Amino acid sequence: MIATSDFRKGKKIEYKGEPCEIIDFQHVKMGRGGAVVRTKLKSLRTGNVLEDTFRSGEKFETPSLEEKEMQYLYEQDDMHYFMDMESYEQIPLTSAQLDDTKKFIKENMIVKILYYKGAPMSVEPPMFVELAVAETEPAFKGDTASGGSKPATLETGAVVKVPFHIQVGDVLKIDTRTSEYIEKVK
Repeated sequence: MIATSDFRKGKKIEYKGEPCEIIDFQHVKMGRGGAVVRTKLKSLRTGNVLEDTFRSGEKFETPSLEEKEMQYLYEQDDMHYFMDMESYEQIPLTSAQLDDTKKFIKENMIVKILYYKGAPMSVEPPMFVELAVAETEPAFKGDTASGGSKPATLETGAVVKVPFHIQVGDVLKIDTRTSEYIEKVK
């Protein structure tokens, strides 16, 4: 059981029969009466964000979540196929289930898949990925390495802001949590 005093960003609780992740929370002490906790929750099943207020001390179940490492194999007809590294079983997921993660994964990449009650729900890519630049504007004489950025389309279709000196074919390290350029890989 998880009490409201144990709330932390990223903590997972079961709310209204659905697994949710705490995005934000705030303890509020009212003038009269007890304290409350205003909370923003993200449904792990649908991705919807909802806000709710709970009395201080209220308790929630811990959802029965399981995380498996799987290898991304290929995409076919809006379905993405992953292979369990232990049993070699393949599972298909839709583009909707992948959401924004599909712009950071490529074939043969190892990802984590979150299961809830035996059913796959979401895919978590590695924290940092290395992807090649597929398209970007050319650098011009006079552009400096600091003080500006331009958009670059990566091999997976993701668009990130990069410094002016980055060219097509360069391999970049990208933070998948923030979609930000970290560094150029040598």
